[in-house]
Amino acid sequence: MTDEVPGEVTDTAPYGGEPETSDSLKAFGEVVKAFRRRAGLTQEQFAPMVGYSVPTIASIEQGRRLPSADFVERAERVLDAFEVIRAAAKHLARKPGLASWFRQWAKLEAEAVTLYTYENRLVPGLLQTPAYAKTLFDEQIPALGDDEIEAKLAARVERMKLLTDRPHTIYSFIIEEHVLRRQTGGQEVMREQITHILDICARRNIDIQVMPQSRGHHAGLSGPLQLLETPENKWYAYCEGQENGQFIPDPKVVSILQKRYARMRAQALSFEESVSLLREMRGAT
Repeated sequence: MTDEVPGEVTDTAPYGGEPETSDSLKAFGEVVKAFRRRAGLTQEQFAPMVGYSVPTIASIEQGRRLPSADFVERAERVLDAFEVIRAAAKHLARKPGLASWFRQWAKLEAEAVTLYTYENRLVPGLLQTPAYAKTLFDEQIPALGDDEIEAKLAARVERMKLLTDRPHTIYSFIIEEHVLRRQTGGQEVMREQITHILDICARRNIDIQVMPQSRGHHAGLSGPLQLLETPENKWYAYCEGQENGQFIPDPKVVSILQKRYARMRAQALSFEESVSLLREMRGAT
């Protein structure tokens, strides 16, 4: 039996924002329940058939848990649901597992044609491995319950798909060197994390740069920063703190942040230098 959901890795922060039940989650749960009853199965009978526990089935049917892609496929197959369960899953809101202040940004992020990210605290969520992300959630204060961690991991995985589902979007990441040297989760977790970043570097639409520790001063010292461009060529910014986030639509402020990001790209190591450093760090972990 498994209650595990493969992990989400963003950017943004593992902080705050409890998973919330959305109308789409409730609707999905009702669909699963209807097809389960149509098949003449109780939750106790259905659970082992899809490899999940009875409490997990109950949570999904009550709209309290975001189902994993694995659950959707197993339920569709076991219940012979005429593609209805798969179709319902496509309309699940991204709200569960995402902090409330981040949702407006996440909606725009999903359609962005350009996305820039600077991080000085942790590996950006879109680049995180499940093991790295789970470490962040496991160590969060105040502590999260297992269901909350699972919902956040599921949301993180969903966001990560942007890197593969949107090959024409231009992604730029600038990460502080000390973030990559910190042994978050231990040596094996960080070795896997750095390997994952190196693999992502192979994608032609993704540019990753490391801001070296030797750089005494740079344009990003005011904190983490994200910028995006919409299909309509409008630019927005987003900045995040301990327990809040700030969505910035003001063109004048966005312009200032664009200038800072441009300066940071010039101050960080080049793509080739960054890849070389990442390979060196992977060998040292």
